[in-house]
Amino acid sequence: MGKLLDGKVAIITGAGSGIGRASAIRFAAEGAKLVLGDRSESVFETARMVGDAATACQMDAGKEEDVASIVTLALATHGHIDIAFANAGISGGRAGIFDIAVLDFAEVLRVNLIGPWLMVKHAGKVMADAGRGGAIILTASVAGIRSGAGGPAYSASKAGVINLAQVSAQQLSETNVRVNALCPGLTETGMTKPTFDYAREKDVMHKVGRLNPLRRGAQPEELANVALFLASDLSSYVNGQAIAVDGGLSSSHPVTRQLTGQTAV
Repeated sequence: MGKLLDGKVAIITGAGSGIGRASAIRFAAEGAKLVLGDRSESVFETARMVGDAATACQMDAGKEEDVASIVTLALATHGHIDIAFANAGISGGRAGIFDIAVLDFAEVLRVNLIGPWLMVKHAGKVMADAGRGGAIILTASVAGIRSGAGGPAYSASKAGVINLAQVSAQQLSETNVRVNALCPGLTETGMTKPTFDYAREKDVMHKVGRLNPLRRGAQPEELANVALFLASDLSSYVNGQAIAVDGGLSSSHPVTRQLTGQTAV
């Protein structure tokens, strides 16, 4: 039985750590050739971990010239593109809606929302023109589904990513290029490292992720498994969707308590 991504070429941004790195390792294990991008030099370490299947470059996922360049690199190296995973993102901090500066808000939108649009614009156009079909995955967040999981700029940017996936899926009609949004819950990545480090230091890891029914945070590999599904032909009829991978967090409205056999208010 062949591997899920045999013969496929995938671009992954934000590949220097976290979900991007885990996805690079997972995709390569399933036969994909990779072109990896990240603003950090750690992307080259990811490429070394993957081996000969990977090519890496430093790039800013929110700059059009950089996104165009990584698409060009993929074409020059492998001749085609089958998968584009626009995963790069920043948190923008937790400043409230009255406190965040305009420039800070705009920077979050530039990286988190304009960046994925640029990947659709450049990689999606290449895929559509080639007539091979393909899969585009955009990293959104449960913070984009409803409030309470991130700051205002981050949450707004991720809500935009979800809508971008829907609009892009429609505008790529009849090309067999699918576009979906991956919506992680609390996951141990570079972005959330301070939270997890603090919990380990204080010996309170049992409290991390307690708001979701699984009562824990996620590891990047768990998100990579869902990204692999969306990248592969296993999801050939999944298009324009926002897939929450959050331990069940987004399945409920806020409640004061949630106990089996009791009514919560």
